[in-house]
Amino acid sequence: MKLVYDDTVAVLTLSRPDAMNAMNSQFFADFRDVLSELSQEENPARALFITAEGKGFCAGADLKDQAGEMPPDLGKSLRENYNPLIMGLRKLPMPTLVAVNGAAAGAGMSLVCACDIAIAADQAYFLQAFVNIALIPDAGSTYFLPRMIGRARAASMMMLGEKLAADQALEYGLISKVIKQDDLISEGMVIARKLAIMPTQALFSIRKLLDSSEKNTLEQQLEVEATAQQVAGHSEDFMEGVMAFLEKRPAVFKGK
Repeated sequence: MKLVYDDTVAVLTLSRPDAMNAMNSQFFADFRDVLSELSQEENPARALFITAEGKGFCAGADLKDQAGEMPPDLGKSLRENYNPLIMGLRKLPMPTLVAVNGAAAGAGMSLVCACDIAIAADQAYFLQAFVNIALIPDAGSTYFLPRMIGRARAASMMMLGEKLAADQALEYGLISKVIKQDDLISEGMVIARKLAIMPTQALFSIRKLLDSSEKNTLEQQLEVEATAQQVAGHSEDFMEGVMAFLEKRPAVFKGK
């Protein structure tokens, strides 16, 4: 995979198109390095934009990587590779945007779900492929999907193992926008650049608040909001936002 910087946007491109960007041991090693680099305090990035080369986004697990060990220890593989990847993305202190250029299958679909905002090309599709090889959904699929599209639709995708087209994924609420294939990256960069100039700490707090709302009562969530707002009110970006409003000018946030 390739990591480049466009000012304060980190652009991560999955670059194994001959294998539909399937996840193998090198994929996980590279992704760990990327997350480690982006988590450094001195790193200039304030938004992560993920996309892929080739006709597919990510086919999920590379089954050839498991071929030498039958039966494979899939639980160990999940705990050592997939789960840290998903949790690393969720803990990354900046907004994450993913542009799905083609097939997002299995754990590749989980990767999409782990991002804050997902857009897709009109030719893209999503597939919970696990059941087609007698496995259960993993890498967070059973956590994300019922919350994003509802239990009935999640069960249908997981149990039938059928493709979900981009326009239907938009209708379901899995993604936020469908874009023409040729315009996907350019329009994605517009969104990523906007995220990168917004108050980064506030965006990170919004993610955490949305996550906590899934398990909290209303009373608990109100208290979590109050605590987070107290922190936000002491940020440099809040002071800049107020001054910009009073001075009738655009705010220049620094992510602090």
